[in-house]
Amino acid sequence: MTTTTIQAAGSTLGELEKEARMGGQGQEKAREVRVIDLADFSHRKPEIAEAIWQASVDIGFFQVKNHGIALDDIQAAFVRAEQLFALPREVKAQWPLTRNAGWEHKAQIRPSTRTPDQKESYQVTRPRMDGLWPTEAELPGFREATLHFERQCWTVGMQLLSCFAYKLGFGADFFTRAHDPAVPAYQSTLRMLHYFAVDPALKDELGLWRAGAHTDFDCLTLLFQRAGQGGLQVLPGKEMDGQQWTSVEPIEGVITCNIGDMLTRWSDDQLPSNFHRVRNPKPGEYQGARYSLAFFCQANEDAVIEGPGKKYPPITGADYLRQRISANFSNKY
Repeated sequence: MTTTTIQAAGSTLGELEKEARMGGQGQEKAREVRVIDLADFSHRKPEIAEAIWQASVDIGFFQVKNHGIALDDIQAAFVRAEQLFALPREVKAQWPLTRNAGWEHKAQIRPSTRTPDQKESYQVTRPRMDGLWPTEAELPGFREATLHFERQCWTVGMQLLSCFAYKLGFGADFFTRAHDPAVPAYQSTLRMLHYFAVDPALKDELGLWRAGAHTDFDCLTLLFQRAGQGGLQVLPGKEMDGQQWTSVEPIEGVITCNIGDMLTRWSDDQLPSNFHRVRNPKPGEYQGARYSLAFFCQANEDAVIEGPGKKYPPITGADYLRQRISANFSNKY
């Protein structure tokens, strides 16, 4: 094992130890999650980059509007997700999660909760999808439409990452080259998520979470939520010990974005990857199923993650993601 691998493994262990302390209910606190307008991006890029940077440094989360993905396209993607998850379990089991692609059911166990997240998901990672697509008989047009939506998400993600490249002193296309979808090393992922309706028999079970507290593994996450299906909460790192969580309410057509661990490392810790979770509904809140769509901008396998100040030793995207996924999924990478 090389010195770099040992150091990287030590860093991952530290992150997991921190996450393991995040399983409690905590308190709730109102904070602003800024909504940033991307209209006229090419002319306003320095202004937009500054707004995104400040929001990211302050809370690690921000939302964007006028991002270029039509509301009809977002709603259609949600309909496709519902159709997929409505298929019989034995059909979905034909596409088992492998290397961040395919279907899983309650397979994700967070270090924070040590219990399975109350959800199922289907993950699309372009080069790894052989044998993992529904057939045209099962879901007509699903593959083509899903890949089109994935590309729309990638386009917005690269636009946002170009703002971070600008602030970090990298070239404008630095992160676009590191997330190149045209090569087999591509590992950005579109994830469809179905959080189960609350079982009345388990509604008072405090040990269950739709998604336990965690940080994301990637550079940047783009999340689409449905109005009326809340539960997402963020905890800025500086207030970790107090565990004061802030709800990020769904806004139709708006994308919620958060910094991931890869970008924290790539920025030499200037940008925080903060804890977030999806709590179960409270009494009186909507108790039905919750759907969300997430796009994870994950650097290509051969991309080298190294910050401008070289605070940490370089590590490839493949090695970094392998370590993080192995800690959250059993034998799924």
